[in-house]
This record gives sequence, structure tokens and C-alpha cells, in this order.
Amino acid sequence: MVPRRSAIVAAFFAIYVIWGSTYLGIRVALESMPPFLMAAGRFVLAGSALLAWALRDRPERPTSRQLANTVLLGFLFLVGGNGLVVWAETHVPSGLAALLAGVTPIWTSLLLWLVPGGRAPTAGMILGLACGLAGAALLVAPGELGGAPVHHGGALALALASLAWATGSVLTPRLDLPRHRPLSSALQMLSAGIMLAVLAVIVGDAGRFQPSDVTGRSLAALLYLVVFGSLVAFSAFAWLLQVSTPERTATTAYVNPVVAVLLGWLFAGEPITARTLVAGVLIVGAVAVIVTVTGRRRRVG
Repeated sequence: MVPRRSAIVAAFFAIYVIWGSTYLGIRVALESMPPFLMAAGRFVLAGSALLAWALRDRPERPTSRQLANTVLLGFLFLVGGNGLVVWAETHVPSGLAALLAGVTPIWTSLLLWLVPGGRAPTAGMILGLACGLAGAALLVAPGELGGAPVHHGGALALALASLAWATGSVLTPRLDLPRHRPLSSALQMLSAGIMLAVLAVIVGDAGRFQPSDVTGRSLAALLYLVVFGSLVAFSAFAWLLQVSTPERTATTAYVNPVVAVLLGWLFAGEPITARTLVAGVLIVGAVAVIVTVTGRRRRVG
């Protein structure tokens, strides 16, 4: 069945605007919660709620292969893609984290070239890649250069997060997943929550956590991430990957960084420096070029 246009528009609004706001939500939640434990709690809560809702439809029991594929995507999207972003935000402002994570479409285009049947990048895609790399390099370059550079460990984590997210985006249409989409999303969240909880124990997050230290602001931010960032936006993203194309869903990188930078400036006092502005223009411009060229080439055949 062809999805309704209104549903597609609503889903894109969710991944454009809501996800842009989650970078600030993560920062606020981290004020009194350790990173991997907070991320684990987010996805266990969201996954459990979504699973309970999905089971009301009595969906077909997933096969062992489908279960393994949901675990793989949970690892790529939510442990690698999101967990590393959460950790990076302990060192990097939320707006800059969104900018660096915004290079995901660059990785997506390169991975689509490497898969069987993929085609080499065009001159336009190479130009976009060069601009995106220049913007990322400007953010992490030493010295002032119109603003302080980004923490290098945080920048590396964000680069790996964007690569993990791009890998999941490219693999999703090629994997055998449960046909009941809410069930598929719920299993991805739950498996990721369990993996993040194990990671929290390994790195010592669990030992450092004191429930009495959690502030009302952080708890409200966590609930926002659970309801809007996970239940609404991630479910919309997982659905779009199955009814749209990786290039189109990658256009979230046009809007997320802008929303995140503005919200970080308005509500968290994060500075918008000349370095941020120039790098932002380069990265978002690069994404626009790459996604436009890739989409045009796909239509041509």
C-alpha cells in the first residue's frame, strides 16, 4: 500500500525538527546523569512502551534472522549512532555536535557507491564531499580561528556516530526485518538499551550514578527524549527508511544542525562563533549538493 502524502510529511517534520531539538535535550539530561546509563534508560523505556503498543496488534512472530537484524540496526543506530553522540556531548556543545553529526549523508553517499551495483561519485558529489570535509576540519582545527576548536575526542566520536548511522540507513532496505514496523523499532530500541546498559557498567557509569542527584530538569529532558526523540521521531525515521530512500531521509541533516545550533544558543548560552557559522555553511551546503546530485542520478537511472 502506498503511504499517504500527509503521513510522509508528518514523518519528515518529526525527523527534521524534533530530532534537531534532541541535541539540547541530551545536554540537559546529562547535567545530572552519566551518558551511557542515560541513553540506556531512554531506549529501554521507549522500547518497552512501543513493544507493549505493538503487541496489541498481535504481530507475526519475528524469525531468528529478523531478530538478529533488528539487534544489528539497534547497535548501528542507537548504540553507535546515538550513544556516541551522547558521550560526545559531555565534551562538545549540542549545536556543534549536531553540525559534526550532520556529515551523515556524506557517509551515506560513499557507502551507496561501495555496495554491489553502486556507481562512482560524480564531480558534484566530490565537490560536496570536499566542502563537507573542509567544514568538519575547520571545526576541529587548532587555534582560535574565529572561535575555540572542538574537543578532538568528541569530534572523533561524532564522526564514528555518523558513519554508524549511515551504515544502518544503507542496510535497512536490504535486511529482512519484521513486517510490523512498530515491532521492528521496539526491538531495535530494547536491544540497544540492553547493550548500552552493559556498556554503562563496563565504563563505570552505573557505579557513579546516584538517583538522588537527578534534577527535575534532567528528568524532564529524559522524558522528552523518550517520548518525542524515540517513540515519535525514531519510529518515523525507521518507517521512512522502508517507504522512502536513504538519500531523502538523509536530508534531515539540512535542518537538524540549524535547529540544534539555534536552540543551544537560545536556551543553553552556546556561542555562535564565526568558526561555527562558516563550518555550518560548508557542511550543510555539502550535504545539499550531495543529496541533490544523488537523488537526480537515481531518477535518471
